[in-house]
Amino acid sequence: MTHPPAKPGNDALWSDLRKLTAARIGLKRSGASLATAPLLDFQLAHARARDAVHAALDETRLTADLAPCGLPVLRIASAVEDKQTYLMRPDLGRRLGAGAAEMLSRHAGAYDVVFVVSDGLSAQAVQSHAAPLLVEALPVLRTQGWRIAPLVIVRHGRVAIGDAVAAGLGATCAAVLIGERPGLSAPDSMGAYLTWRPGAHTSDADRNCLSNIRPAGIGTADAAFKLTHLLTAMTEGQVSGVALKDMSEQQLLGVEDGD
Repeated sequence: MTHPPAKPGNDALWSDLRKLTAARIGLKRSGASLATAPLLDFQLAHARARDAVHAALDETRLTADLAPCGLPVLRIASAVEDKQTYLMRPDLGRRLGAGAAEMLSRHAGAYDVVFVVSDGLSAQAVQSHAAPLLVEALPVLRTQGWRIAPLVIVRHGRVAIGDAVAAGLGATCAAVLIGERPGLSAPDSMGAYLTWRPGAHTSDADRNCLSNIRPAGIGTADAAFKLTHLLTAMTEGQVSGVALKDMSEQQLLGVEDGD
């Protein structure tokens, strides 16, 4: 039996579809405009996304949340002075702020990886998801013998700030956990950007990205698996970015390469 095309006004036919996606589909209308309920819902989601962009990271709380990782936590800032400048000058978010280089140099060593946590465009994302991800991923890396640098919290950092942090600490790989641009259904999405031997020459094509890390996206366990898998593949192949094929999804599904 076939059903007639689902029209926005026929809510019964859209209800099952809405269970499969966070997208706004089949919205009720009043004449040429949205009905009041979906309009208010949209405005609320938009307000939450704007709040996520402008919210400040609670660095003291995040430091405490990272304590179970068993690593020193360094707190530095980019060259950005405030959130408005962060939004207007992405270049400053890629540079170390005053005193940051000196702090990193005091903890420099020979490390395989450094994990950098930055508020980015959603402090809420890293506030909620960075610590659980690291608590799950770090024991796996330790079992494999990885030398892990002190954790670094960067206020107002962009993805490329991880390059400077890795250089300052002497780490071979950088893993930047950062708040992603909020969407109307995801104000708390965190990304992880992984780079092999980052430096001044590094471009976005040299990075691997895990996006949408959050309970309603890629959950903590799956994200930790993919993160450790990619880091291991990076060191084995001594490459990252477009030169590295991500096979973690196949392993999660139990599918052999070539199947």
